[in-house]
Amino acid sequence: MSTVNGCNIPEDLFYWPEKHVWARPEGDGTITVGITDVAQNLAKRFISCTIKKTAKPLEKGKSVATVESGKWVGPVPLPVAGEIVATNDAAAKTPAMINDDPYGTGWIARIKPKDWDADKAALATGADGVAAYQKFLDGEGIKCA
Repeated sequence: MSTVNGCNIPEDLFYWPEKHVWARPEGDGTITVGITDVAQNLAKRFISCTIKKTAKPLEKGKSVATVESGKWVGPVPLPVAGEIVATNDAAAKTPAMINDDPYGTGWIARIKPKDWDADKAALATGADGVAAYQKFLDGEGIKCA
């Protein structure tokens, strides 16, 4: 795991830095999505997480969930187009788990992608992903606690 401006950025995920979301391909062909350590640091402690229902097809960039903290309410944009096949009910019931483990138990949804090859080409991953995120964070003056 890399640390950028105090934010944890795992190199094995695919990022949409400007939207603070990540995607992880699973062995069964689905894609797990969630928000980054950057997003949870900016928003502070989450008090609500409402995730769209399964079987709902969404386009890339559409909201897969809405999260709320005492400081912020907003969408979790989907980094890939596809159909929701699973949601993290535990995170919906205990939103603070997104803060505690945004890349593990705090995932948001699993998606059956429409075209993963096309979507992943627009996302940043590995050392390039970390560098892209660093460039974005530096440009915005964002640091994690």
